[in-house]
Amino acid sequence: MAVCFFAVKKGKIMFAKVVGYTLIGLSGVAVDVEVDVNNGLPAFDVVGLADTAVKESKERIRSALKNSNRAFPTRKVIVNLAPADVKKEGSVLDLPLAIGVLISSGQLNIGEGEDKFDLKGTVLMGELSLDGSLRRVNGVLPAIISAIEDGYTKFIIPKANEKEASYVEGAQVYAAENLTEVIDHISGLTKIKPLEKHLFKSHASENIYDTDIAFVKGQKVAKRALEIAVAGGHNLLFVGAPGTGKTMLAKCIPTIMPDMTFEEALETTKIHSVAGQLNDEDGIVFKRPFRSPHHTATMVAMAGGGTKAKPGEISLAHNGVLFLDEMPEYTRQTLEVLRQPLEDGVISVSRAAISVKYPANFMLCGSMNPCPCGNYGSADKICTCSPAQIVKYKSKISGPLLDRIDIQVQVDEVKYAELTANEENETSKTVKERVNRTRLIQKERFKNDGILTNANMGEKQLNKYCRLSEECEKILKNAYEHLHLSPRARSRIIKVARTIADMALYDDIRPEHLLEAISYRQS
Repeated sequence: MAVCFFAVKKGKIMFAKVVGYTLIGLSGVAVDVEVDVNNGLPAFDVVGLADTAVKESKERIRSALKNSNRAFPTRKVIVNLAPADVKKEGSVLDLPLAIGVLISSGQLNIGEGEDKFDLKGTVLMGELSLDGSLRRVNGVLPAIISAIEDGYTKFIIPKANEKEASYVEGAQVYAAENLTEVIDHISGLTKIKPLEKHLFKSHASENIYDTDIAFVKGQKVAKRALEIAVAGGHNLLFVGAPGTGKTMLAKCIPTIMPDMTFEEALETTKIHSVAGQLNDEDGIVFKRPFRSPHHTATMVAMAGGGTKAKPGEISLAHNGVLFLDEMPEYTRQTLEVLRQPLEDGVISVSRAAISVKYPANFMLCGSMNPCPCGNYGSADKICTCSPAQIVKYKSKISGPLLDRIDIQVQVDEVKYAELTANEENETSKTVKERVNRTRLIQKERFKNDGILTNANMGEKQLNKYCRLSEECEKILKNAYEHLHLSPRARSRIIKVARTIADMALYDDIRPEHLLEAISYRQS
């Protein structure tokens, strides 16, 4: 990523200064890429806390220049990346480095002129192949957004990243396939046409999912709980025997969630772009994420991290759903990393050399069996587990984590008559309409509070929007004492009751709303 400046020395260009960007988390940081070509033994030295990928750019640039009919200087080339205390990672600086080498060696004619491209205020980014072609890089969207905030308006990027960049407002983006196109564009020989802007489409009228809640037979209580959870953004846990439809119900969640707004889509796309999981064909995440990591996922895979502090499953599920099938099969350590982001909506990833924060406002949905064999509580099957085995199995999910799950519902076995009944079930489209109506009520309520759903309410909002009548207080006090609830559980019951009241179009929480919310607590 580069804004180029150059100085003249003895009639020849000997020094080039390029302003580039590196990413720390989701934020772009300006980097001065200074290239100086001096007389001396041939060498290419990079200083300024560059990682291996940046230092290896020498060989990529050498071959790319040769295969683009340019010469790599047979002199001493020094590259300084400032500020020196910021780690520069990845291959995104290949293109700025190559342009800096060409400018400083006098092979790229730039300056004022009618045909020449004005590099002032221009950002370049891209990885070079040995043949001079430009390969896609991760993090283009957050880099462009950060650069625009810093005052840059023009960008030259790889062709493979054009969809991603075409959704950004206030940017003039040029997509090139190779280094030769960039050189010709800058020198004014052949201009690259700027990208046309794409308008964000929510896909509200399209059937973009392979499943539908109408396919789930029976399970009226579970469906009701599912709708409440999505309507208010509440965390949800399904407990039931194997094969009762827990996973199928969970996979229906995206089909009834509200469509993504453009702001949500951009924020989600930034995370997926940095993680290298963005679909090049779409260029933007328009479907709410549904992440379902395997139970062998490590703590780092879940929370994020590694040497580059990349986002993990928790952040990749931002604005969507994190589904943990068979929760007790995950390690205790992996599950415990969920506790802080479930409260704060962000996760801090700290390593020895870097500390970043990623947004993590997701809906947690989990499923589990009632015991190791899955038959505990069944009317037709015999449980072969001992009491100690059942206690050990359930204890794999800690009390503090379970306390953060708003709705815990029992998924009963489905009778054969329910499976073969010709009764027409409600479709996801119908349920989604009710969810959208409920979300609009919350959006209007919290327009000055900086939150969107009832699940995100703090104590201030609870006191303001969830005042309970004397009868409701008595009901809640009785449940608090007999179920041995925690203060957090009490608050979450009120939040769920607020959502149920919104679904029923009531301004106040009524006893029946509170009783239903209490019924969704298993402990």
